[in-house]
Amino acid sequence: MGKSSKKSRTDWARVKAEARAGAPVAFDPTTDPYDPNDPKAVAAFWRGATVRRPGQRGPQKSPTKEQVTLRLDRGVLAHFRHSGPGWQTRLNETLKRLVSRGR
Repeated sequence: MGKSSKKSRTDWARVKAEARAGAPVAFDPTTDPYDPNDPKAVAAFWRGATVRRPGQRGPQKSPTKEQVTLRLDRGVLAHFRHSGPGWQTRLNETLKRLVSRGR
């Protein structure tokens, strides 16, 4: 896996010094999902984890859309693509507005 192009804001020297000191990691049971000082809790948490790569989405909790193959005029497609990322969502919103107007 390659290095990220973003510079980390983590103070790695401090993190490594704290790890060498062996001090317990701060834990708030009201907000934290597990106690990081309890190896069984850590293992249980990671057993239930799903690893995803950057940009990879998980399954929808309740699928609301259907994947289709659709042929569009080049000009229509160019218009929406030119508007940048999210063009498919904007195309869907435009179609929904037309449907709600009864067209």
